[in-house]
Parts: sequence; structure tokens; C-alpha cells
Amino acid sequence: MNDLAPFRAPERSGPGRAGRLRSALRRAAPALLVYAAIRALGLVVLAAWSAAHGKSWHTLLTARWDSLWYTRVAEQGYGYSVQLANGDVHSNLAFFPLLPWLERGLSAVTSLSAADAGLAVSWLASLAAAWALYLTGERLHGPRAGVALAALWAALPVGIVQSMAYSESLFTALAAWGVYCVLTGRWVAAGVLASLAGLTRPVGAAVVAAVWITAAVTLWRDRAPGGGPAGGEPVGDGPAGGGPVTRPGGGPRLRRHRRMLLGVLLAPLGWCGYFLWVGVREGGLTAYLDVQGGWGNGFDGGVAFASFLWDLGLPAGLGLLAGVALVVWLYVLGARRGQPLPLLVYGGAVLLLALTAKGYFGSKPRLMMPAYPLLLPLAAGLARRRPAAAWTVTALVSAGSAVYGAFWLNGSGPP
Repeated sequence: MNDLAPFRAPERSGPGRAGRLRSALRRAAPALLVYAAIRALGLVVLAAWSAAHGKSWHTLLTARWDSLWYTRVAEQGYGYSVQLANGDVHSNLAFFPLLPWLERGLSAVTSLSAADAGLAVSWLASLAAAWALYLTGERLHGPRAGVALAALWAALPVGIVQSMAYSESLFTALAAWGVYCVLTGRWVAAGVLASLAGLTRPVGAAVVAAVWITAAVTLWRDRAPGGGPAGGEPVGDGPAGGGPVTRPGGGPRLRRHRRMLLGVLLAPLGWCGYFLWVGVREGGLTAYLDVQGGWGNGFDGGVAFASFLWDLGLPAGLGLLAGVALVVWLYVLGARRGQPLPLLVYGGAVLLLALTAKGYFGSKPRLMMPAYPLLLPLAAGLARRRPAAAWTVTALVSAGSAVYGAFWLNGSGPP
């Protein structure tokens, strides 16, 4: 399939928007049920494990690590910082505002505390993410692949983070829907979702990149004067059964792509807006980078991560290196199998940002969790298996994820 083949405008005929929504939800229902079941298993195992060790599963999900920082922003706003003994300053400006805004808003209209509101947002957002993943897998490889993609994402070793009052579920939902909108030619919606993703996590830049690069390639392929023959020029095959996609003829090129250009303009507003707001507040355009530096974060091309691997020694270093090689191989495999450009750009950007960041190396699996396109080759392979084999594999990895998640949160947990 051509990279840009799916980028046609959505059909306007047929049932109304409400009818299309109900139909899409019915199609996605098996994936949502499987996703919810896997995450419920993780929570049950976490509750049992925590009780056996005298801990509260609720506290582990809502009142430790980053969730405490998000709750403080929701309740008190920005301006809180902690100075460590070595002189480093941990400022809550490092945390992007969309999740705290939602926590504050939901808490204001319900009886939930800000922490519990964060948990509710995370659980609902994770279902929204699973829906977008199903639609992506279904579009590229069929319904069974869509279910498999949602299930594999739920059953990641660090999948328990999807059930925490963290921003990963919210970000993945916005990113996955944004990339899906690019795939289906809904450029304005893609720009809005990219902007919201940019208000959620620094890696929102990956969604912006998917919108921008795909738009640039689209314009480049449409660079012929007048946009090609009046009858439209084929530019590739559409989705299965969809027939060829044609380039509309006639009219200035930019006018014909005005919705795409509007999406391009909207996409970076959230990320850039927060970056600039921190700069104005702190008195320097690079202030956000300084805030991240206070946490020991930043980007050094992977030098610090390579040093960390070297210092681990054998066999831990080799094991971790093998894990890195696996995710890179999955990315290359997706590219070789013709994964559409927006997914390649987004997944590659998330992977690159995670692997080249310094500081908190134990967080890298969590930072890579939103890179769901890496799972597409596995989902497609699982969908080709016999149902009994596919369900057996899904059950085994789900059980492993549940046990590891309970062990992880009751131990060192995600920083």
C-alpha cells in the first residue's frame, strides 16, 4: 500500500454522524472488552499483591511518583519546586498542563478528589486509546489485527501505567486519534488533537512531526502545476476494497489543501504555547529546557544511556541492549512492510526521543509505551494465527504483564 494512499477526505454520504459513531463503536466493542479485561486482570493482581505486602493498590495508582506532582498542579497551580541536597531543583513546571486541568475540572463537578479524578481520566483515556488502536489495526490489516493491537498494548510489561493517574494514557489516546485522523484525511481534527497532545507531554512533538511531515510529502507529490490532469491523477491504491485514490484536478494547490494547511498550523500550538509560557514566566525562551535540566533530563543523543548500559555490565547490560534492539527491529520491520508514513514518523519520533534522553533510565519502557505502531507487525502476525493460538498467546502475555506490573509497583515502580 502506498504510504499516502489512505489520506483521502472522509465520505460524506451514507448514515449520519451519530449512526457512523454507533457503527464504529459496535465494531470496536470486542477490542474494548478485551482491553478492559486485560487491564482489569492487572488491577486484580495488583490489589492482591499489594494486600499481601501491606500496601494500598489505590495509593500506588494515585499518590506516588509523578501522580503526586500532577495532583499538586491541579490543586495549587504552578510554582512549586523542591531543591535537592546536590543543588538540583525539581520544579512542577516540568509537567505539562492538560492532565492537571482535567483533574481540576472533573474534581470541581464531581465529589472526586483531584487524585481520583486523574485516575478516572486515565482509565477513560486508555479506553479511548484502545479504540483508536483498534481502528488503526482494522484499517491496515483487518478487524482481528485491530483487536490484537489493542490487546498487545494493554499487555505491555509496563501496561499497569495505563491504569495509573499518569499522563501516558491521555497522551496515547490523543496521539493515536490524531494519527488516525491523518490516515483518514481529517486534517483539522488531526491538528487539534496534535495540539492537545502537545499540552500533555513533551513528546507531543512526535504527533506534530507526523502531521507536518505527512503534509509536506502530500504537497510534494501534488507539486505539478495545476495539481495534475483535470480528471484527477492516481497516486496509489486505497485501503482494501477502496479503489484508487485520485488527486483532484484544477485549482491552486494551496487552496485545494486549505484544510490540511489549517491542521498544520493548529498542530504545534499546544506544545509551543506551553514552552513559550514557561519561557515568559521564567524569563528566558529556553526556560523549559532549564527546568528539565533541573530534573536531570535532556537530550544528548543517547550518550548517557549508552554509558548506563556499559556500567550495568554483564548480563544485565546485554539484556537491556537486546530489548533496545528488539524495539528498533520492530520499527524497521514495520517500515519494510509498508507501514503508512504518519505511523512511521510518529512511532520513530517517540522511539528516538525516548532512547536519546538522559536521566531516569528506568523510565524508558514507560516513555516508549505510546509508540504503539511498533506493535503493528506483532498484531498482524497474531491475527493470522488460528484463534485458539492467538487467544493462548494473548492470555499468557496478559498474565505476565499483570504479575510484572504488581511486582514493579510494589517495588521500585516507575519514577
